[in-house]
Amino acid sequence: MAMTKTTKRLTAALAGAFFAGAALAQTPSVPPPGASSRIDAIRKAGVLRVGVLANAPWLVENTSGSGEAWSGPAWMLAKEYAKRLNVRLEPIPVSHETKVPVLASNQIDISVTPLAETQERLKVVDFIIYSRTSVCMFGLKANPKFAQAKSVDDLNRPDITVAYYTGGGEEGWVKERFPKAQLRGVAGSGVAPVEEVMAKRADAVPINRVPWVAMGRKLTQLAVLPKDNNCQNSTEKSAPVGMAIDKNQAAFLQWARVVEKEIEPELKADEAKVVDTMK
Repeated sequence: MAMTKTTKRLTAALAGAFFAGAALAQTPSVPPPGASSRIDAIRKAGVLRVGVLANAPWLVENTSGSGEAWSGPAWMLAKEYAKRLNVRLEPIPVSHETKVPVLASNQIDISVTPLAETQERLKVVDFIIYSRTSVCMFGLKANPKFAQAKSVDDLNRPDITVAYYTGGGEEGWVKERFPKAQLRGVAGSGVAPVEEVMAKRADAVPINRVPWVAMGRKLTQLAVLPKDNNCQNSTEKSAPVGMAIDKNQAAFLQWARVVEKEIEPELKADEAKVVDTMK
């Protein structure tokens, strides 16, 4: 009987250990000492240095003087890394010119300012992708040609005029995406040449999916394509967005990517919240 009780206790203990181990397996472990020189250095210093440069909705700076200085999904992910490494998070301001080079010069550990992944950047850094940027097409709700279009493909017609800023980021894409449409390049700058649509000189105009939310809220006479989720799921001119670390840090990179995947739903929810409050 004693043996039976002992065996039962041992079995229960082993089962408990098994399930505890299985539960822990769901959480990515920080690479052990010696596996990542970068993580070893971060732990030794007691601080995770991150390069910051505001770029809503992914990284938002609070300049009010009260409350946390930074927010957005990029900051949320950076805080999660610091928490799991059990170190302090230190934001280090960077510029558009330095946000990538500071990694190679070891001035920061991660560039958390939102970066579009490009082939040129991939030559010098590795990315932890948590979002993407893309383009929407908007036009007047009262314009039958735009209102009858069910998709962006339906705008590629000879009777549709698409306006864009000459020299803007969408110019090359517009010319490739709408070869059958009438194209109207206009001088100027800003999020989009909305005046071309309002004055009925154009039927459709491209705009990044993020500023579209605020514009659509203000100018209710406008409609957007793709329609689903107010164009926030658009894959038009899509480009990955993330944070970067210096090359040749395999263990650090793998761990960082696994952590991102684990909290990805929270990151997406935080991004959507920020987008919804943008003006």
